[in-house]
Amino acid sequence: MRTALILLFLLALGAIPGSILPQNVVSVDEVASYFQENPELAPWLDRFYLFDVFSSPWYGAIYLLLFVSLAGCVIPRAMVHAKAVRARPVATPRNLGRMPYVARFGTDATPDTALEQARKVLKGYRTERYGDSLSAETGYLREAGNVLFHLALLGLLLALAAGSFFGYRGNMLIVEGDGFANTLPSYDAIYPGHWTDTDEFAPFTMHLDDFEATFIQDGDLRGQAEAYVADVTYTEEPGGEEKTHRLEVNHPLSVDGVQVYLLGHGYAPRFEVHNAEGDLVFDQAVPFLHRETMTYASDGVVKVPDTGGEELGFVGVFLPTADEGAEGELVSTYPGAENPKVTLDAYRGDLGMVDPQSVYQIQTQNMEGLGESPVMAVGETWELPDEAGSITFTGVQEYVTLQSNRDGARVPALTAATLAVVGLIVTLFVRPRRVWVRATEDEDGRTRVELAGLGKTEVAGNNAEFHEITTRLAGRLRSESTDDPTSPTEESTTRGSDR
Repeated sequence: MRTALILLFLLALGAIPGSILPQNVVSVDEVASYFQENPELAPWLDRFYLFDVFSSPWYGAIYLLLFVSLAGCVIPRAMVHAKAVRARPVATPRNLGRMPYVARFGTDATPDTALEQARKVLKGYRTERYGDSLSAETGYLREAGNVLFHLALLGLLLALAAGSFFGYRGNMLIVEGDGFANTLPSYDAIYPGHWTDTDEFAPFTMHLDDFEATFIQDGDLRGQAEAYVADVTYTEEPGGEEKTHRLEVNHPLSVDGVQVYLLGHGYAPRFEVHNAEGDLVFDQAVPFLHRETMTYASDGVVKVPDTGGEELGFVGVFLPTADEGAEGELVSTYPGAENPKVTLDAYRGDLGMVDPQSVYQIQTQNMEGLGESPVMAVGETWELPDEAGSITFTGVQEYVTLQSNRDGARVPALTAATLAVVGLIVTLFVRPRRVWVRATEDEDGRTRVELAGLGKTEVAGNNAEFHEITTRLAGRLRSESTDDPTSPTEESTTRGSDR
């Protein structure tokens, strides 16, 4: 158990970077943005899988060791408890006076009658007769709850592992007006389980009809997101019936066992590029990654490889609500697109598109810089130097980042978690107790009854319960031994808090 606690602490400690740093499994865009902001630190963090904490080898090792440790602890404990449940209550101690609670009184009833009445009073206790005494126990559910809690934790770990092996998570970015098909090439990033068949994905399709983000406009919270709402149309299979769904945070779209969650959004400025001959060679919206969520100032690149001549590339900064800063610089003061403007740096040459590269970065080592554009509002055109062509900022669209998640072990995991809570509640509120009653005949012919109680947990109510048992037993024996229920035929002494 000590080893399991240490490993559980390490598991929680290892999860800290997973909650602080952006994770690829949640948002590839945020990870890419972190690389842009921290070009020296990010590669080192990536070497230690700190952007993929929960699928890293070191986190998996802790997870596996915790599972083995819990199994080695709980399974033997469960077997011991099963034997204890079937075993007889423990024999009555020789000296009951050493117990935390003890009461003594005399009665005219016989010893056998006293013990028989004690068995009736101790209804709900498991009892066993040992000669002139009765041994009783209750509260076995406490240890059963403890075992259930730990077995449920094992079940939860197994369910999470099964979901990881057989399920998958995928991230995608969709611009307004575009669609998505649930196939492997459609994902921007995907993390299939080791035993996931990527050829057997649920064949649904989805189209982003409209997206609206609202922000708080006044007060100290100005600029904070208030609501994200995406209206989508989807089909469960090719040629199937079209259905609509309003996608919101924590309100995913569920299709054929796959949940699609709305993670975030951003802006995709739209550009038209004409080559040196005046031909239109590029016309589309390009997603830009925001630097921060309070202003949504965003960075992005535009790659135009098909110009009929030398390739063109642009590195841009998008400001959804452009305004002049305190030192005269151009900044964004609000995340909503109230005054969208963009600035660009142009390059001409070889984009290096033959080699794999990020869509959010541009390789400029084999390119010639053409200069910096003026600040461009929607509808404005920048004529490139050296008659290299022109680029027009034609508008702004929004995009959403989504996560597709298939986990067939969700129900078993929820069941295991529920059982763990039930086991914990039982462990906290059930009190194991033991009661012994000894009845012996004195020299004067009367029966001397001695009752002792032991609570296995330090609970103030234990002695009060034992005193109630004593009172009920004495009342029963009084009615057995005399017609006058008020006849003073008993004397009692107690130890502990009821002395």
